[in-house]
Amino acid sequence: MEDYLKRTIVKETVPSTLLDSPRPIKIYLPPGYNELLSYPVVYCQDGNDFFTMGRIATIANQLILEEGMEPVIIVGVSVERSKRTSEYSPVGSLNERYKQFFIQELLPFVEGRYPIRKDSRSRILAGDSLGGTVSLHIALDAPELFANVLALSGAFFKPTLDQLNEKADLSWLNIWMIVGLDELQVETHIGTFDFVEWNRKAKVLLAQKNAQLTYGEQPGDHLWGFWQRVLPDGLTHFFPIDGLR
Repeated sequence: MEDYLKRTIVKETVPSTLLDSPRPIKIYLPPGYNELLSYPVVYCQDGNDFFTMGRIATIANQLILEEGMEPVIIVGVSVERSKRTSEYSPVGSLNERYKQFFIQELLPFVEGRYPIRKDSRSRILAGDSLGGTVSLHIALDAPELFANVLALSGAFFKPTLDQLNEKADLSWLNIWMIVGLDELQVETHIGTFDFVEWNRKAKVLLAQKNAQLTYGEQPGDHLWGFWQRVLPDGLTHFFPIDGLR
């Protein structure tokens, strides 16, 4: 177990003219990290939660060292709780600026400093709840940059379904999504929602639009205890243990 706990995590701050302050990020570098190589990358919304409650660095270490998963760089993008809904919700007042920051400022900052592969198939956007929502919307805005979304109980409500409806074809999108069967009455900042029902609606639309869709439902609630448990499945979907994709 000791090897899994020896994690290399670098803290950086991304300057921004689009947001009202610089944005802290955490960057996980995999075991055997070598600047002469190139790596795929996972960009996580709610970055601090993914590292602390999701234990994504420990999970990645274990998958790489024990299961032979491809080494990957993980970027956790922090968010202030008071601004989370306005940045992540598709109807939030800061949503457009946050998405622009992600594409125009965060991406060049990280990929200019670390040896990350610069093709859409090598970038994964990950998020829980509204973090899954904004991940999907960033991919919809910039499919030439992002082809992969990992959504843990995504808050895919009417604004998201409306945007999916407008798309003629989503065959370029590889989305792995899961929802807990106990998420029937989840209280959020914008109301109480049945996440199972809304995720099922999103699944139908994504399938109709020919997205490469992997959808799952498991016993679980709208909590990191559930998401941490299923996170290894999400990571190995994009980085299969057998190396096949």
